[in-house]
Amino acid sequence: MITVVSPGLMTLIVDLGRTGYRHLGVSVGGALDRFSARVANAVVGNADEAALLEMTQTGPTLDFDRPALVAWCGADMGATVGGDRLLLHRAVRVGAGERIESGPARRGARAWLAVAGGLDVPVVLGSRSTDTTAAFGGLQGRRLRSGDQLTALDPSAWARTEMSGPRRSSRWLVSPESLSPCAEPGVIRVMKGPEWDWFTPESQLAFFAAGWRVTKDADRMGLRLDGPVLMRRDGREMISIATSEGLVQVPASGLPIVLGAGCQTVGGYPGIASVASVDWGVLAQAVPGDTMRFEEISIEAAQALVLAREEAFTQLRAGLSRLAS
Repeated sequence: MITVVSPGLMTLIVDLGRTGYRHLGVSVGGALDRFSARVANAVVGNADEAALLEMTQTGPTLDFDRPALVAWCGADMGATVGGDRLLLHRAVRVGAGERIESGPARRGARAWLAVAGGLDVPVVLGSRSTDTTAAFGGLQGRRLRSGDQLTALDPSAWARTEMSGPRRSSRWLVSPESLSPCAEPGVIRVMKGPEWDWFTPESQLAFFAAGWRVTKDADRMGLRLDGPVLMRRDGREMISIATSEGLVQVPASGLPIVLGAGCQTVGGYPGIASVASVDWGVLAQAVPGDTMRFEEISIEAAQALVLAREEAFTQLRAGLSRLAS
């Protein structure tokens, strides 16, 4: 049993999301950085889709009543386990009666904590992820609270081997960034969106030239950005159409909104661009005041980046299996 002593600012149970129900108005949701969640799960021997914790800006305090193997990926929140520093991107043993404590993020916004076996909550519409808007999934459809109790499913044989070792943390580490072809700091790679031609030439130039500042209106649904006002060629409006994570919409204000994993399923704002999926994790770490710049890439280049990352992840899985044997 894992007892939530303090939940942090916003700690949710997530997995890779709830697919196949967008036509019914159900958001995909899931981890804002699915790749980091997959890496955290791999480090403790879980399947990609195992449920884990997503922590935003401030981490939780958790008490463990039995031994566990955990992995922390993402933002550094100064976490400790049993008073020792909890090293990021490693398999870390937690003893019975020990506590994980964490605090404000020192850099970035979000982190993911995987527990060997995966968190055991009901599957709703094919996913264990929390949908706070619809109030289902995860733990009663809400963020964690003090006093909540969580359980994990049985760990894999691989995880049990790691748990039996003499060291607190594994000698090896795996950071999601080391497996992903990264852009320059502060650069978000995008493809032109379906309504790119709706915008004036001056606005098209400004979209790529400007440094866009993340505003305080940033959450799981999306990031509102501040910068030059993007103008349409005419006053045309559009009917609502399907939306998706990574779409950069431009409302009447002319200031872009980058949609996140918790975004609505339909929307009526023109899409000027779409963020390459390899950079969704960068958006998940953005905090108010951060500045980003958009850089255009082709669909073919975006696909190549995803394929390269998946190849690296497959090699990671194979390497971890060899370590256990």
